[in-house]
Amino acid sequence: MKTILSHANLIDCVTPQVRPDTAVLIEDGRIRGILPSGEVGSAGDALMSDLKGGYLMPGLWDVHIHPDYLSLDEMPLADQVTLFGHRLAAALTESGIVGLRCAGTHHFMDVAWKRAFDSGQHLGPRLFASGHFLTTTGGHFLTSGHALEVDGPYGWVRAIREQIKNGVDHIKLNLSGGIMGPAWDLHTHSFLLDDEIRAAFEICRKRGFNVMAHATNPDAVKNAIRLGAHSIEHGYVMDDECIALLLEHDTWYVPTLGISHLTASQATNPFEAAWVAQSGLSYALCCGAEQLRTCMPCGSAKRSMPLYEWRWALTSALLRKPRCSRWDCGFATGRRRGRR
Repeated sequence: MKTILSHANLIDCVTPQVRPDTAVLIEDGRIRGILPSGEVGSAGDALMSDLKGGYLMPGLWDVHIHPDYLSLDEMPLADQVTLFGHRLAAALTESGIVGLRCAGTHHFMDVAWKRAFDSGQHLGPRLFASGHFLTTTGGHFLTSGHALEVDGPYGWVRAIREQIKNGVDHIKLNLSGGIMGPAWDLHTHSFLLDDEIRAAFEICRKRGFNVMAHATNPDAVKNAIRLGAHSIEHGYVMDDECIALLLEHDTWYVPTLGISHLTASQATNPFEAAWVAQSGLSYALCCGAEQLRTCMPCGSAKRSMPLYEWRWALTSALLRKPRCSRWDCGFATGRRRGRR
């Protein structure tokens, strides 16, 4: 089946200019060609759709999401799973988000929805599941319900094997604290002992699973990059060596500006409003290093649905990489390039 979308103002996300009066040829669910509308000629058996100057752009990706942070006392598990599925479907149908990468959910609800979408049971985006995010006893964001506390080298190995057994696509490791929560959960704290972090990365490497590393201080960032993390999440404070390592190892950086730069006018729910009220985010936290200022030029992320953490993948612009080649390689999948 062929479809031609003609007379579009195309934003291709590769060149900075809008491409006016452009046609896009779609065949078997894939874009086969982009050409001036005047060169389309006879459509033959193709379905023609005249966009009449409307704007057309590729689907967006959100590469760091969580479900709503609700305890089982606040909402039964079945209702939470249903709500998460609604959020995911709305991301596609209302916001044009065609792919999402989870950064922690409880009870593997992301795996369940991934299977439902992949099988065609429900309409939804491409979803890449993480299951729980793994942290230590007294680690990061234990009140979220999405954390799994793990200790000791073999404890980490076993927990990661359990994640794999339950169908995740990647492993989320919380190596350090955050910018909210109790005094023992700070972004300056690194949680894992050397033998623990080495064991965690080694089993991920042996099993072929990418590591999504929550790392919020220079020590955690450097350890994660050197041990082979696929992406660094947050990176609130980084020094020159962190930036050099990101470039040297070709590691993805996901800055999650939607939470670190959240303002009162952007808060969409009580949780976000409370966070803004308590944070008093200092300039030094996000812009303490000169090089980091260079890497975070885009301001606050757009928020278009209440998934709490709403961020775009800014890595290409931030690290001055060509946009098209990295996306062609498959950011979310990494080890599963060409899978779908």
